[in-house]
Amino acid sequence: MKTLKEYIDWAGEKNVAIGHFNISDSEGLKAVVEAATELGVPVIIGVSEKERSFLGVAEIRVLVQAEKDKGLPVFLNADHTYSVEASKEAVDNTFDSVIIDGAEKPFFENVMMTKEVVQYAREKSPGMLVEGELGFIGTGSMLRDEIPEGVSEETQTTAEDAVTFVKETCVDLFAPSVGNIHGLIKSGEPKLNIERIKEIAKAVSVPLVLHGASGNTDEEVSAAIDAGVRIVHINTELRQAYKKGIERGMSSDELAPYKFMAEGVAEMKKLVIQKLKVFNKMN
Repeated sequence: MKTLKEYIDWAGEKNVAIGHFNISDSEGLKAVVEAATELGVPVIIGVSEKERSFLGVAEIRVLVQAEKDKGLPVFLNADHTYSVEASKEAVDNTFDSVIIDGAEKPFFENVMMTKEVVQYAREKSPGMLVEGELGFIGTGSMLRDEIPEGVSEETQTTAEDAVTFVKETCVDLFAPSVGNIHGLIKSGEPKLNIERIKEIAKAVSVPLVLHGASGNTDEEVSAAIDAGVRIVHINTELRQAYKKGIERGMSSDELAPYKFMAEGVAEMKKLVIQKLKVFNKMN
């Protein structure tokens, strides 16, 4: 089976993006895998530090590997990892990729952390991809009343800083701040800076990753993909769909968990299919 890097290269050739969906349990995995299988496209399963703590690092690795063993192009990413130590844990457990997130730290410290993880991954798990992030977009997949403090057009990633960061760290993937925000803003999402994405994509030599795409319109995300984005992250919208389905299932008289939990799976799967069609230009 192709590696994640090979699928990202494939996405570049096709001018599409691979969908990245965060999960917290086996129901989420089921929904994402079934949706991707139905459409016949690769997909990335994301687990943040807290999600890994809930699921278990070794446990989620085994669950995803079981899907791979079926011949499915399903990959595992250690999403938003805030320390070198936690990143190394993902490397030691042979995840397909890891993002070392030093976006809130000073530029130099972010570079040094990211560089250390890259070097460790090259030594311990050749072929594993390391992603770096530059430019703060908030933390946490949640409903927000307003844009997080410290996130603004002035703090978006510049092409010049992106070039320096990528060159200094040797990352495989790069996540910039381009108007994207983690979580959902109740009053409406800010617009993605498509021109900035184009500038960065032309300036750096690695694929771009769009975090915090929940709430952005299909048209905006499609424009970001055309501008050079090769992986798109969705989490908050998926959590919303899961909760909606679970609430519907719990309102029934069903006692068997696999029956009322199935409502949550169905809602998530419906959303994932919708997103994957956009990312893969199937509409």
